[in-house]
Amino acid sequence: MEIYDFIYKIDSFCNYSNNWNIIQDSYTDEKYGYFADKRPIEVLIKNSIINVDKPPGPTSHEVAYWIKQMFKVSKAGHGGTLEP
Repeated sequence: MEIYDFIYKIDSFCNYSNNWNIIQDSYTDEKYGYFADKRPIEVLIKNSIINVDKPPGPTSHEVAYWIKQMFKVSKAGHGGTLEP
């Protein structure tokens, strides 16, 4: 599916009727990276954010450690609120 088809479907759903003026279409050369829909799972895991609704009990540090073990990555961190 072309990105423009997707945009036009959203426009139709939202009853948006103005025309789009596309000045320049983008181009990605695969030797510099991956197309978003063709990234290997290893790249997605390495460069991703995993949202976890942490239950009471384990610390955030423990959960980050578990993520590192499950996905076999060397770095994982945590961020968020510390509200009860």
